[in-house]
Amino acid sequence: MDAHLAQQFSVPAHFQVPQDDIARVAFDSAVAASRVILHYFALGVEMRAKECSNLVSDADVEAERAIARVIRARFPQHQILGEEELTASPDAEHLWIVDPLDGTNNFAHRIPHFAVSIAYYYRGQPQCGVVVNPVRGDWYWAVAGQHAYHNGRQLRVSTETRLDQAMIGVGFYYDRGAMMEATLAAIRDFFRQQIHGVRRFGTAALDLCQVADGMYGVFFEYQLAPWDFAAGRLILEQAGGRITDGRGNPLALAQTSILASNSLLHLAALAIVAKHHLE
Repeated sequence: MDAHLAQQFSVPAHFQVPQDDIARVAFDSAVAASRVILHYFALGVEMRAKECSNLVSDADVEAERAIARVIRARFPQHQILGEEELTASPDAEHLWIVDPLDGTNNFAHRIPHFAVSIAYYYRGQPQCGVVVNPVRGDWYWAVAGQHAYHNGRQLRVSTETRLDQAMIGVGFYYDRGAMMEATLAAIRDFFRQQIHGVRRFGTAALDLCQVADGMYGVFFEYQLAPWDFAAGRLILEQAGGRITDGRGNPLALAQTSILASNSLLHLAALAIVAKHHLE
């Protein structure tokens, strides 16, 4: 996409998106961040390392600031928790949890699989989630108590009941030591169940949406931050899926392992993921 065309990026008019104030701000902030990201994707950007294989750029930082401007203009009293600069208490009554660029490593290598993730939580419970891959024009969203959607099409998880019928999604944390070995061991055990295959695309927000869309029966990763899963969690749940930590406990708004499934495969997958859990 041309850098000038990036400023024209918007939610397609034919999408029947929710019209309440929270959802409007979620979509508007996703648009604002997407314009920043598309601008840098067209022109290129210098990447900086936070730690081994964990990259950040001006695109991440500026996109997060664009999100904050939109949210604060409408809800100045709400708190915002983000990956780059925004800090907030997970216990805040009104909490936005945002990832301005999930899949930064893909972005850095010009792989067009990355996303903006916007979630709104009320008293610790997800109420609205929006995930968009701006370079592909893929929009996913959900509102609590309603359905989940991809570009206006209702989402539903897959119906596989056995692991030997399923495709598995996986994520690797930046750790190249014990956590990597645990992940590889779990993958080995999944293959012993005769799964159809494993896919690793490097963008957890989109991975959760792909479980919601029936592409994977299971997705797991041994460490994610709240901004990685906050929106995708709600989209998955509203599509009929189940999500817990890697030991089967309810998700906390903190660094955590994660296991997402079509619900039907959850216990079978949990037996493998929990076996190799490090803690």
